[in-house]
Amino acid sequence: MLKKFLEGLLKEKAPGPYPSFSIYHLLKGLELVAKTEQMGRGKLSQELRIGEGATRTLIARLRSAQLISVSKKGCSLTKKGEKIWRELESIFPQKINLKKNELALAECNVAVQIRGGGDRILTGVEQRDAAVIAGAKGATTLVYDGKKLVMPNVSKDVSQDFPVAFRQITANLKLREKDAVVVGSADTWSKAECGALAAAWTLINNDGA
Repeated sequence: MLKKFLEGLLKEKAPGPYPSFSIYHLLKGLELVAKTEQMGRGKLSQELRIGEGATRTLIARLRSAQLISVSKKGCSLTKKGEKIWRELESIFPQKINLKKNELALAECNVAVQIRGGGDRILTGVEQRDAAVIAGAKGATTLVYDGKKLVMPNVSKDVSQDFPVAFRQITANLKLREKDAVVVGSADTWSKAECGALAAAWTLINNDGA
């Protein structure tokens, strides 16, 4: 129920304002707090590239859900927040920046690994559309079948058709059978990451796996 739980934090709650942030900001916010241990509102706003008002609302939602605690030193994860973060890390075990390659749709490209997500990929169009809505130029979706990296409806063997991209991805990601990889592309790293996470989120079922 991880997906339903986190998406529920985006919904309007009276009397608070309707959130002007996305699932990307929520996921990235949790990551920043988890890796920084204590992060102030100003720094969080700067890192997420959203306004102070939206950051206050995001913090309030995370605090209300008992995922973070807030002190004068900043935000930190609660035990519940740590549990949720560990679940997210098990689903998205790695996220890397990629250099220019044959699959790159823009200057900046970020790859997200989705554990077991390959079974939920149809054509990759849903992931591309999610990335575009999130502000990226597009997304490329790949599946590891245990022996080869494939791109649905495009390539049955990425190592042969897109060797540079294949080497970059497989050298940095420890892929297992049925894992998916989504590469978000944009003109800035933040938008590429946003697109990649938004696309990757479409491959999470309502059980959170």
